[in-house]
Amino acid sequence: MSSELVRHFLIECTPKGVRLKGCPNEPYFSLTALVCQHSITPLALPCKLILPDRDPLEELNDASAQTATNSAAELLKQCNVWFLGSVELESLTGQQAVQKATTLTLSMDPPPPSTVVHFKVSAQGITLTDNQRLFFRRHYAVNTVIFCSLDPQGR
Repeated sequence: MSSELVRHFLIECTPKGVRLKGCPNEPYFSLTALVCQHSITPLALPCKLILPDRDPLEELNDASAQTATNSAAELLKQCNVWFLGSVELESLTGQQAVQKATTLTLSMDPPPPSTVVHFKVSAQGITLTDNQRLFFRRHYAVNTVIFCSLDPQGR
């Protein structure tokens, strides 16, 4: 059983990008995108990749350091959300920004394409990875995220 904990797959490099060797139904990716996508969905792999959230060789000597690591791990949990779109709000912030963004998005004719995205929060910001490939990946740096909230009108 322990021999099944780690398996190796060859990565094929082509002018179009990289993919798993011997898997013609796999799309082409950059190397980073291949790792990220396979950590979301396994595609041709037998299971999705599990990326460590810390260095496994790192030793924690202090109980408070362990608590801090656990708190950080909780913050870095990933989930899927429904992405409706992105709108420019100039200098508007707070509840007014959320309300205007929701109103603008819901009033678009035709409505923008929506998709389920993998939502990840890290110290660098928020990363959205599109499983259906409408835009593939968008990253919002931590210094660009001013406010986050639900629509005050509950839409």
